[in-house]
Amino acid sequence: MTGSMPKTDAQWRAALTPEQYAICRCSATEPPFTGAFWDHHADGVYACVACGAALFDSTAKYDSGSGWPSYGQPVAREAVALKPDDSHGMRRIEVCCAACDSHLGHVFPDGPKPTGLRYCINSAALRFDPR
Repeated sequence: MTGSMPKTDAQWRAALTPEQYAICRCSATEPPFTGAFWDHHADGVYACVACGAALFDSTAKYDSGSGWPSYGQPVAREAVALKPDDSHGMRRIEVCCAACDSHLGHVFPDGPKPTGLRYCINSAALRFDPR
């Protein structure tokens, strides 16, 4: 089940940049190879830009060639919520922050072992906390 931060739409708009708002609150997608973290290799934790919840560890990050930050798994299964997404004429699984319900990206079954998953996440939905 997803969480929900008790913020109004106006509060979300004030707290996030226009790009962050479009992605996190309206399920937009940044163009590939344009986000701050698609080619980012520092050691640390990627957190939700909207609420600060830890989402992905840099040890789970890999280059999928997709142009978006990709991870084999979240920091904990409970950190993200998964929802069916039938938009744009295709069936996908949406990934949301479990704490605030912000849209993060999608998960696909074509990732590396051991999980076989590719959490394909928008950079604008993340902040990086170095170790």
